[in-house]
Amino acid sequence: MIKNIALAIAITTFFLSCEKKKDVAHDEVTFAKFGDSISAENALSTSEMMSKYTSLKEGDTLDIAFTSTINEVCKKKGCWMTLALPEDNEAFVKFKDYGFFVPMNAQKKEVVVQGKAFISIESVDELKHYAKDAGKSQAAIDSIIAPKTTYSFVANGVLIAK
Repeated sequence: MIKNIALAIAITTFFLSCEKKKDVAHDEVTFAKFGDSISAENALSTSEMMSKYTSLKEGDTLDIAFTSTINEVCKKKGCWMTLALPEDNEAFVKFKDYGFFVPMNAQKKEVVVQGKAFISIESVDELKHYAKDAGKSQAAIDSIIAPKTTYSFVANGVLIAK
């Protein structure tokens, strides 16, 4: 009788451990690829990336990959996007050589980008152009009156969670 109970416990434990492995497989994120083939492995978190950005000076570049959430995508072509960084900061991402675009409805999706990070100062004209592309109101566009220091990124590859 004790052998039967031990056997029943062993079989139950075996099946429960198999069941957990199936759940983990469902939790894995699958990505759509844009641009060059890249990997999500070793990508920095947003807080790690913010630390890198704060150490950069204008003219510096850093080859790097990081993961974030997409805040906004160009509504005309998908030719740029903004990614969330800590403390309401954002990274402004363009794509290498204007060589690829991302889906215009990718807001709020998890993303991995690989490429060059740098600090840039955006002119008033550029900021107004980007605001227009984003579908901002004329009042919002007209409120842009000063250049802005931007956490910039030129991606050679992008992975967006499906």
